[in-house]
Amino acid sequence: MLWTIAALILSYLLGSIPTAYLFGKALKGIDIRKIGSGNVGATNALRALGRGPGAAVLFLDILKGLIAVSFLGDLFVGRDLLFQEYNLRIIMGLCSISGHIWTIFLNFKGGKGIATSFGVLLGLALRLPGLGVVILILIFTWLTVFVLTRIVSLSSIAAALVLPLCVAFFGKTVFLFAFSLLLSVFVIFRHKANISRILQGKEPRLYFKRPPK
Repeated sequence: MLWTIAALILSYLLGSIPTAYLFGKALKGIDIRKIGSGNVGATNALRALGRGPGAAVLFLDILKGLIAVSFLGDLFVGRDLLFQEYNLRIIMGLCSISGHIWTIFLNFKGGKGIATSFGVLLGLALRLPGLGVVILILIFTWLTVFVLTRIVSLSSIAAALVLPLCVAFFGKTVFLFAFSLLLSVFVIFRHKANISRILQGKEPRLYFKRPPK
């Protein structure tokens, strides 16, 4: 039981590292929570800090989830655990995502968990053959919606809705399906303000160059 608790705590702390906040402080001396959307994530970092730092934040936030379920998970293989190995990795991933969303280092207020969730899915794909197809579908969904709308939040919501459907279709474990359903609810809940702005036509669009007139 102690090994299981240690695995979950370490995963949460890893996810809690507020990458965007640290980049904002280090590069511009700003509190990114007071800039733009106030979100401690890659999209707000892109808008506040530029493309380079934004890309770095995105990469590191993905890496947090990947490390939690893959490399950190490897440390606990063969220990006396409460869960089967793969189920433990799923729960570790959920703890990592929770850490990003409710980071202990910023009074339990963090990002929306999209990048870290993607990292978790990548990590699980390294241990579960066939999950890679689900990830490809999610990437295709996200990119398609983004190209059509230029709205990051809408793209993330669309991918979240597709996730449990893909997991169910490809016949993965019940535990993984429950995780995918919970993750989908997490993402949609975290985007409730964005959904309201989308319905009002006020959600900002993301352009890497000057938007068209």
